[in-house]
Amino acid sequence: MPPEIPTPDTEHTRWFADEVQPHEQALRSYLKKSFPSVHDVDDVVQESLTRTWVARAKQPILSAKAFLFKVARHMAIDQTRRNKISPVDSVRDLDQLPVIDNDPDVVDVVTNQEKARFLAEAIATLPARCREIVVLRKLHGLPQREVAVRLGIAEKTVEAQLARGLKRCEAHLRRLGVHHYYTND
Repeated sequence: MPPEIPTPDTEHTRWFADEVQPHEQALRSYLKKSFPSVHDVDDVVQESLTRTWVARAKQPILSAKAFLFKVARHMAIDQTRRNKISPVDSVRDLDQLPVIDNDPDVVDVVTNQEKARFLAEAIATLPARCREIVVLRKLHGLPQREVAVRLGIAEKTVEAQLARGLKRCEAHLRRLGVHHYYTND
């Protein structure tokens, strides 16, 4: 007897429990640290969880953690803008002011790491010569002529193999659900 296929509701619930809820505490800590002016962090966390649940019901989500943190970050920014909090208290030490730093946040770091992993997987699926050409041209930035000389092949071969390799990488990324690989959103 074949195994029972879970209903979408059961699968959705399992996904949420496994992929989203484990990040709830980290999200709460991130919001408290990054957005000290948000008064009710618990509301932002709860609404972020709800929006992630609803979004997943409509379409697949590539990275639950990155999506959850991005939703929460946008909500916190919106809430801060709405409240227009600008304290007028005098401050003795400006270094003690809570400000949002310009370092990449956890969502961007996780998303970029995931993109790099997916790209590495895509490149690894290429045939050896094609992979070598893609790596030399796109990752090392060598000119087409130099790649041809280094590999002892015609420039046209480099051009054709590069085009073929990029198409295969794009197809691999699309199979993984990555459709906008080169954007930050």
